[in-house]
Amino acid sequence: MKLIIAIVQDEDSGRVVSGLMSEGYSVTKLATTGGFLRAGNTTLLIGVDEEKFDGAMAVIEKICKSRKQIATSPSPIAGSSGVYMPYPVEVMVGGATIFVMNVEQFKKV
Repeated sequence: MKLIIAIVQDEDSGRVVSGLMSEGYSVTKLATTGGFLRAGNTTLLIGVDEEKFDGAMAVIEKICKSRKQIATSPSPIAGSSGVYMPYPVEVMVGGATIFVMNVEQFKKV
């Protein structure tokens, strides 16, 4: 058995959860916050048997695509001390960060 930990952007999470559940996967959804953009994302915990692993990964990869987004980044104002003014920066968001772990034992009580 494998445990898939998938961190996806909030914008994609509903479609990923629906896609996985329609294929028969059980999903636990956790609201989390990313450190870089300090924006909301979703961490999904998906326990799968070895033979269903590739199917779960395919659903995640199909839905979670990287895209460009404008974000604001603080920039110091010249000649001022401790004053920051946000300016727009184009960043890549979306996609998924996925960790896969082997599960030694699983119990549902």
